[in-house]
Amino acid sequence: MKWSRILEIVRKELRQTLREPRMRAILIFPPLMQSIIFGFAVNLDVEHARIAWFDNDNSPHSRDLLSRFQGSNYFDVAEFPASASEVQTLLDLGDVIAAVNVLPHFAADLERGRTTSVQVLVDGSNSNSASIVSGYANTVIQQYSTDVLRERQRERLVAQSAPVKLAVPTVRAQSRAWFNPELRSRNYFVPGVLVNIVMLVTLMLTALAIVREKEIGTMEQLMVTPIRPVELILGKTLPFAVVGLSNMVLITTVALVVFRVPLRGSPLFLVVCVVLYLMTTLGSGLFLSTVSNTQQQAMMGSFFFFLPAFMFSGFAFPIRNMPEPAQWIAALNPVRYMMEIVRGLFLKGVGLETLWPQTLALAAFGLAILGLSAARFRKTLD
Repeated sequence: MKWSRILEIVRKELRQTLREPRMRAILIFPPLMQSIIFGFAVNLDVEHARIAWFDNDNSPHSRDLLSRFQGSNYFDVAEFPASASEVQTLLDLGDVIAAVNVLPHFAADLERGRTTSVQVLVDGSNSNSASIVSGYANTVIQQYSTDVLRERQRERLVAQSAPVKLAVPTVRAQSRAWFNPELRSRNYFVPGVLVNIVMLVTLMLTALAIVREKEIGTMEQLMVTPIRPVELILGKTLPFAVVGLSNMVLITTVALVVFRVPLRGSPLFLVVCVVLYLMTTLGSGLFLSTVSNTQQQAMMGSFFFFLPAFMFSGFAFPIRNMPEPAQWIAALNPVRYMMEIVRGLFLKGVGLETLWPQTLALAAFGLAILGLSAARFRKTLD
């Protein structure tokens, strides 16, 4: 094996790739577009949710509860309907995501020490937003209930022993997010974009580059030259490994500078894991080149491979929430392990001491896929 021949193939491949407008577009636009979309547009955070306030009591107690909602950053009390039909209309039209219904005799029940209720009607068409808004509303109401109970206990103790001031014992739960303390969804999604872009770009470019030689009839000419099959494989895949690493640097820079996503782990460990991951994506592209005869077939095959890998990677849907057969499929998906590594590095700051199972799985998948694809490439093109 001569590295001089490999370097000549690498130079030729880079010139041919960068010269073609379609290839340049694949290199530049997908990383930027996905970073912008998942950084700005895809936002699961719920802040200033529009709600309606339907007060059937109109008492100081109900107005006190209203002030709790108005003082929260999670809600904007935008509508004050006068009837139940107006509440239904607001929810049907999507003008509000929830409506808080204060039932009659709310204050009277509180004064008498009776249990009372506050109804929260939530638009469940978006189940994620509905569950979050419902949880926030329940938190506000629960906090109000705790304050009312503490006040009643204090008044009772003062009435029983006026000269003595007794403290009323209470237990208050305080939550803290250990990782991603601001609970920003972009901190969760943007690192995953790195995994998807590296896979999509390197997979597609590798398959297209080799199929292009077959399509225009130059692959046979290359195979009869002194260039060995292993030299041809390296010369065809190394340029796109460089492209994958460049995409990693680009997306990481955008994540740190534009979206302020923290990188708490080791950048060197990130590079090592991306190299292992590239063995899988380049090997898959090499395999697609052996089953495709045209660039259109390679393009369609790339998307056919990408979509299942994306869906079973845990990028948007937690794997533990999937049915058990789907979890078995996800266990065979190398993208899933790279996704866990990247999020662990960015958000948790962990390294090989914690992520060694995912790293080992990624290396095993990479060696197996790249080795089998290279063997099939040589067998079909010799």
